[in-house]
Amino acid sequence: MRRSVTPLSLVLLGLGVFLLVLAPLLAWYVEPRAQRTPVDIDSTTVFTGTGSYFDTKEIETVDDTRITITRQVRGDVADSEKSGRAVWDVSTSVDTDASLPAADPHDALQWSTERWVTDRKSNAPVHCCDETPYFEGEAYLKFPFDVQKRSYVWWDNTLGSTVTLAYRGTKRIQGYEGLRFTGRVPATQTGTRLVPGSIVGEPDRGQVLAEEWYANHGIELVADQRTGRIIYAAIGPRKTLRAPGGEKDAAVLLDSRRVAFTERTQKEQVELADADSGRLRLVGTTLPIGAGVAGFLLTALGVVLVVRGRPHPETSESSQQTLTM
Repeated sequence: MRRSVTPLSLVLLGLGVFLLVLAPLLAWYVEPRAQRTPVDIDSTTVFTGTGSYFDTKEIETVDDTRITITRQVRGDVADSEKSGRAVWDVSTSVDTDASLPAADPHDALQWSTERWVTDRKSNAPVHCCDETPYFEGEAYLKFPFDVQKRSYVWWDNTLGSTVTLAYRGTKRIQGYEGLRFTGRVPATQTGTRLVPGSIVGEPDRGQVLAEEWYANHGIELVADQRTGRIIYAAIGPRKTLRAPGGEKDAAVLLDSRRVAFTERTQKEQVELADADSGRLRLVGTTLPIGAGVAGFLLTALGVVLVVRGRPHPETSESSQQTLTM
């Protein structure tokens, strides 16, 4: 009896082999290329808390005031595509209730603009494309993809330098688990400012070049492990003035023990992290495993069907002679 290969067995075998090849391709080629910092980002995060600030109208520090920090990040798509980097323009304003809602950021208590350029894969800073200010470190607006359980070097733009954030375990934000990192900044001189002498305890001098000092009571960041997106952030900034050569703070410009992501911002960041992480999980884990298992089963079935084939009865010579008689 002769056997022949059926079309179905060849189709199953071919599909199985295709899926076996596709599985590692998704895990080792597609997912790493999907881990790229987006360039079309348009995101606003809001921090709130209470603290003290220097009221320029009253010429004194006002305590127990609600502080709001608003950060808007927009990707420069044209420059990003041209350079192959992630180019983000960042606007940060610090307000009290008196300046909110701020129609003009110049009315804010403090306002700054920055331009960050990073490698889309590693998140490392890239010094090009009109970057300002010059910055270093491993993390700032986000952590690298596949965050590790170790310390990271975070860039503090107010300090103008890096801060080491230690890994402190996991923390759930709005029901979503992330990796928690903390650190602090001791009082450090960051610059000088020309102010009336009376502000820093030297009323006999008209203008003095006061020293600007900055500290951070505590930094807490919670990052999504797969994407590096920050789903929770809390900081405790303290900015003061000292008389030239002084050892004590003479005036408090801004001081808050803690300003943190609002609940709305937390939910928005968690939703984005969950969606982005799900897509990476799909191409990096779910599809490769599914394709591998299905490919193995289909290949095995195809091989069995090819080996067995479809039987074709053969007519014996004697039977043929009988039929011809």
